[in-house]
Amino acid sequence: MKQRVLLLCTHNANRSQMAEGLVNYFLSDRWEACSAGTAATSVNPRAIRAMAELGIDISGQRSKNLTELDGQTFDRVITLCSEAADTCPIFVGGVRRKHLGFDDPSRAAGTDEEIMDEYRRVRDEMRCILISCLNRGDHE
Repeated sequence: MKQRVLLLCTHNANRSQMAEGLVNYFLSDRWEACSAGTAATSVNPRAIRAMAELGIDISGQRSKNLTELDGQTFDRVITLCSEAADTCPIFVGGVRRKHLGFDDPSRAAGTDEEIMDEYRRVRDEMRCILISCLNRGDHE
């Protein structure tokens, strides 16, 4: 049976969307990922582009507010930004929580290519750290 992981970030537009795509692509045999935000907006087109470069299509994903997931159960909850870590509600039932902070690529400045380089850097960092964390079963 697959374990479920909830990936949280403030706007559910960049980091959590890319993380959901990474987990569902690379670990789909053991994990089912879902993402949400504490103040959901929309999926950033640059996040979609960065993931497409790896052959991962997240264009069908949508930004969700955490309240949409009320009543669902998760084996792990991973926050990806400090604000989400601070405002994340307490999950009951022995859910393992972990904070993995990543830079917000949407704050990058410069040309489109320079901004995309930041998306790629964050995506690749998440791929390495997040996938490794779930493979090892790390938790706090």
